[in-house]
Amino acid sequence: MAFGFAQAFRTFGKLTLAGAIGASLAAGDVGAEQKTPSPGSAKGQFGAVGLPTQGPAQPIGFYAKGCMTGAVALPADGPTWEAMRLSRNRRWGNPAMIALLERFSQDAVKYAGWPGILVGDIAQPRGGPMLNGHSSHQIGLDADIWFTPMPARRMTAQEREDMPFTSMLQKDKFLTVDPKVWTQSRARLLMLAASYPEVERIFVNPAIKKKMCDSWTGDRTNLGKLRPIYGHDSHFHIRIKCPPGAAGCTPQAPVASGDGCDKSLAYWFTPAPWAPPEPPKPGAKPPKPPREMMVSDLPKACAAVLDAASVASMQAATYGGPSAASALTAAPAAEPAADADGELPDVGPVPNDKPAIQ
Repeated sequence: MAFGFAQAFRTFGKLTLAGAIGASLAAGDVGAEQKTPSPGSAKGQFGAVGLPTQGPAQPIGFYAKGCMTGAVALPADGPTWEAMRLSRNRRWGNPAMIALLERFSQDAVKYAGWPGILVGDIAQPRGGPMLNGHSSHQIGLDADIWFTPMPARRMTAQEREDMPFTSMLQKDKFLTVDPKVWTQSRARLLMLAASYPEVERIFVNPAIKKKMCDSWTGDRTNLGKLRPIYGHDSHFHIRIKCPPGAAGCTPQAPVASGDGCDKSLAYWFTPAPWAPPEPPKPGAKPPKPPREMMVSDLPKACAAVLDAASVASMQAATYGGPSAASALTAAPAAEPAADADGELPDVGPVPNDKPAIQ
């Protein structure tokens, strides 16, 4: 890494700032729950809908400004995955996303030495802005995967609510991966996720991206898909491309060529991304608080999505058919791979999607 990380660390320096930065990284879901949205806001309306629409699956709009029709639910349990935080009702996605997650979970066991994945938020039943926690995840093409491996047993619903997150970062250093926590199997898991052609981006903490740049010795063709961003120290975020034929889906600009281990990564190790906003000038009016996003701010089709008829039940819209909603619940969990990780470390920060643009 020849672009001055050492200098950035010296400049950023004495790490009196590290505690404040660590606190911001640890804000997580608590920090995201800033206030209760008004009933008329897009968050309020989409967050109140319990089931997806009938009809074909279509992502509408952009990842951070849109909605979806025809979503399907990831089954709560599979041979190689378990869905987490079930009470949030956020395991809905475009069928292309759900199919990828099932395939990825199987490949993770087979190729990455991973005992199975824990799946966090995907999207709400009709997408749209979430009540808390994310700016994206609005069109069913984003999904969070925990860095915590799936345990060798089925967790109860309450355990899935209470299980803490585990950060990959050292608590007393600025943007540094904890060598006592990080494992090569986690690196393999990331690169496996990046290997699928439909995967466009994988968001990780800047420290994790740097770790991969410094230490990954395998094929680096897909390393550029790993994008540094705030939070994302205890989970990684998979984003897939707009599916073929999804005319209403707004694609994101392609990832730049190269492995991303360049000045764009070095930026995250300077004060700039972490600097607080400048105080208003003396006598200036304080800035107005940001306006809530309304349904009218979303693509026009999203208003009709809210009013559309619902499917009969969650079971009817579970990927794989109604039986998939419960048939695997009692199935034994996959046995951990021989090189799976050992005991988990202390609890770290809760994941947080800070920026509005990713």
